Amino acid sequence: MSAPALHDLTLAQASAQLASGQTTSEALTRHALARIDAHAHLGAFLHIDTDGALSAARAADARRAAGQALGALDGLPIAHKDIFVTQGQPTTAASKILTGYQSPFDATVVAKLKAAGAVSVGKLNCDEFAMGGSNENSAYGVARNPWDTQRIPGGSSGASAVAVAARLVGATTGTDTGGSIRQPAALTGITGIKPTYGRCSRYGMIAFASSLDQAGPMARNAEDCALLLQAMSGFDERDATSAQQAVPDWVGSLKAPRAGATAAQPLAGLRVGVPKEFFGAGVSADVLEATRAALAQLQQLGATLVDVSLPRTELSIPVYYIIAPAEASSNLSRFDGVKFGHRAKQYGDLADMYRKTRAEGFGPEVKRRIMIGTYVLSHGYYDAYYLQAQKLRRMIADDFQAAFKACDVIAGPVAPTVARPIGSQTDPVAEYLADIFTLPASLAGLPGMSVPAGLGDHGLPVGLQLIGNYWQEGALLHTAHAFQQATDWHQRAPQGLS
Repeated sequence: MSAPALHDLTLAQASAQLASGQTTSEALTRHALARIDAHAHLGAFLHIDTDGALSAARAADARRAAGQALGALDGLPIAHKDIFVTQGQPTTAASKILTGYQSPFDATVVAKLKAAGAVSVGKLNCDEFAMGGSNENSAYGVARNPWDTQRIPGGSSGASAVAVAARLVGATTGTDTGGSIRQPAALTGITGIKPTYGRCSRYGMIAFASSLDQAGPMARNAEDCALLLQAMSGFDERDATSAQQAVPDWVGSLKAPRAGATAAQPLAGLRVGVPKEFFGAGVSADVLEATRAALAQLQQLGATLVDVSLPRTELSIPVYYIIAPAEASSNLSRFDGVKFGHRAKQYGDLADMYRKTRAEGFGPEVKRRIMIGTYVLSHGYYDAYYLQAQKLRRMIADDFQAAFKACDVIAGPVAPTVARPIGSQTDPVAEYLADIFTLPASLAGLPGMSVPAGLGDHGLPVGLQLIGNYWQEGALLHTAHAFQQATDWHQRAPQGLS
C-alpha cells in the first residue's frame, strides 16, 4: 500500500513523520500552500502568509535538527479564523469596516499555538463578525462546501471547516457563539469542539457576544482536536472571563481505558442521554437515520442510552437572538472609523462620519443584529426582553443539570438538515432556526462537539453532537475517539479534490 499523500495525513500522523525524518515542516508547509492555491475557488482564505509560514517551518526544522525541546504541534501547518487578531497579518473579521487593519499583538489562542510550534499559513474567511450560519455574510465572498461547491459549508467558522475538509491544512481555529464550530463541522464532515465557556482565552478574539463567544479547534478527528485544544487552553489574566481551571492531558486520556471497559466495549459504563426534543418535527429523515445509527454504534461500544428531556430547547432561539444581538450592539460600537479600519471619505460633522462609516462598513446581517440589540436594550424594552431572556437562559442551564443527573454525555443531531444550496435561504428567521440544537449548550456555557456520523441526502455529511457537563471536554473527546476507532466517517473525503 502506498504511503498517504501529505495532505491526507492527520496532525498526529504528520507529527510522527516529522519525528521519524520522513518529511520536514518546510515540505508540509509548501505542500499546504500549493494546495491552498490550487483550491482558491473554495474561498477559504482571506490572507495567505507565504513568507511567514515558510520562515516558521524552517525554524521548526532547525529546532528539530538541533535536538531542542519541541512543542506538541511543532512544524505542523494550521490556519486561523479571521476573528483572531494576528501580528503581522491583516485581521478583518470578514468585514469591510476593518479593511487594512493589522493588530500590534497576537490573540492569546494564536500565541499559544505559536508557542506549541504550529505554523500559521494564513487567515480564514467567515461570516462577518461571526454573525451567521452559512458563510454567506462575509464581505469578501462565500466559502464553498468542498462536498458540493454549490452548497454552504455552514458558519460562522465555515472556511475553517472548508480548509480541513478539503485537506488544505490539518487543523484550524474556530469560534463558537451559538454553534459556529459544531454546525460547519457537521456540514463538511470534520470534527470540531466548543469547549466550556472560559476554557480558552478570548483575549484578542474580536467580540460578537462576550458571554457566549468561545474559541475551539477544528480538525479531522478527535485525536487532532485534543492536540490543538491542549495547546489552546489555559487561564489568561488578560481575559476577565478566563477560568482558572487546570488543563487535563486530553491526548493521553484518549488511550486510557474507562473503568470496566474492554477492547470490544471501550464505552462500557458510559450513560448517553438522548433528549426527545432533538428528534421531533423539523429534523430531516436522513439526519435522523444517520444520528440513530450513530447512537446504535455507541451502544455497540458499550454505552447505555438514557431518555432525557431538555424542555426549553425551542426557547433557546428567541433567548439567543435577544442576548447575542444585545451584546453585539455594545461590542460593535467601537468600530466607528476614528482609530482604525474603514472611514467614510465624505461626511459633514463627526456624527455624520460615524453614520456613513458604519453604513458603508457593516453588512446587512451585522446591521440587523445591531438594530435588534439596540432595540432590546432601549428604555422600556430592557425589562420586557433582555431581562426575561436572561432568566430563561438560567432555566435552560438548569434543564441540562437535571439531565446530567441521569447521564454522562448528551447526544443528538447537530443541525436539522444537511448543507443547503448557496443563496437558497432569504428569510433570516428561518436561517436562525437551523441553530436550534446548538444554541442550548452555548447559552448554558457547556462544551459541545460535532463528530462525523454518516452521509445524508445527496451524499452530504451529517454530524453527531455530543454535549458534556462543565469542564468535561475529556468525556466528549474520549467518546468521539472511541466512535472514530469503530467507524470511518471521519476519514471520508470530498470527491474531485486532487
